[in-house]
Amino acid sequence: MSEETAVSAPAVQWFEIDSELAGQRIDNFLRTRLKGAPKTLIYRILRKGEVRVNKKRIKPDYRLQDGDLVRVPPIRLSEEKPQATVSDNLKHLVENAILFEDDDLIVLNKPSGLAVHGGSGISLGLIESIRQIRPDARFLELVHRLDRDTSGCIMVAKKRSALRFLHAALQAKQITKIYHALVEGKWSARKTKVDAPLQKNELKSGERIVKAHPLGKPSLTEYKVLQRFDGLATLVEARPITGRTHQIRVHCQFAGHPIIGDDKYGTDPVNREMKGYGMRRLFLHAAELRVPLPSGGRKIFHAPLGDELENGLKKLQKIDGQSSAR
Repeated sequence: MSEETAVSAPAVQWFEIDSELAGQRIDNFLRTRLKGAPKTLIYRILRKGEVRVNKKRIKPDYRLQDGDLVRVPPIRLSEEKPQATVSDNLKHLVENAILFEDDDLIVLNKPSGLAVHGGSGISLGLIESIRQIRPDARFLELVHRLDRDTSGCIMVAKKRSALRFLHAALQAKQITKIYHALVEGKWSARKTKVDAPLQKNELKSGERIVKAHPLGKPSLTEYKVLQRFDGLATLVEARPITGRTHQIRVHCQFAGHPIIGDDKYGTDPVNREMKGYGMRRLFLHAAELRVPLPSGGRKIFHAPLGDELENGLKKLQKIDGQSSAR
């Protein structure tokens, strides 16, 4: 870091957590408080024990509690670069993606290719875009995440109390997430679940990859066959019971049926073949969310499949129909 662009933070920063901040993960709290700090720096000071809560070392997933006293060490930050401005096209895309909104919550049908947040060369993600589109909103935070290439239902909390409520609902498994995935080959109707521990790995290139491994974290996904296409592919419903990184993608690969268009866990020859049907991206879509609302009651949100994937399915249906007629 050059001296021209570096600025000093206070020698030591202290933060006392109140009820409004309680329930937030410490890594997310630091990302909000240390504007301009790269994620690598935040996780490094956490890993080294330089961040203390009530004088104790904590892990990045520690959730803050009312009354906690957080110590942040002296750090050096680059001058914060001006944030990129949301283009008219992106503004239109995000506005049209909104499925539901009330005083607590926004639910969107996230387009494929749009990251949920900026970083790693991405100047603007979904959450930064929403904050610019809604400049008067005092609080906007992601409730959960989707991979950049995955489309479909995603929630943004408009109040910290709503965020805490929905995080608690996720932990208590009161929120049901239903995905639709087009996978290679003929998925057996008898294969109703994949129960395989998952472990994160990092390649020498720095790329993060997840593998099924006996020493990994317990991971369970339930499956149901929705439609088959002449042995070429199967449209399945996937319900992740646990919430591991890349869980559905790796479980499909582990089952011998990688998701069409998956450039990390899929099969290159099959992906190339499927591009001929117009399927040029990952066919994984968060189709439905069943959620208890902070204001009371429950609601089911449905996200329509994008035109690209819908048209690809229609082309496969024609081939399937022709095969059945022969």
